[in-house]
Amino acid sequence: MSVAVSYQSEKQECIIQIIGKFNFEQLHEFKESYSNKPNECSGYILDLREANHMDSSALGMLVNMRKTLGDEMAIRIINARPQIKKVLSISHFDRKFFIE
Repeated sequence: MSVAVSYQSEKQECIIQIIGKFNFEQLHEFKESYSNKPNECSGYILDLREANHMDSSALGMLVNMRKTLGDEMAIRIINARPQIKKVLSISHFDRKFFIE
């Protein structure tokens, strides 16, 4: 499994964890992880702790996630490795996502 989804009821956040490579191979699994969101989900956390690679297709998938969920939905990206954080920063993803 390369995409795991869980729900944190205390904060009403959906947590999407990427395991391994974050690339085109995860397209359908990643899209499903946020497309069928529970009504009680007030925000998303994308946990990249276990992601060891991110390519340009993953950036496109994040853009589609933002478009689908809308600008009003909070999306936090956490635990990104330094090289992934650098890709996100260079691509100005800090303008559309909270990156921690």
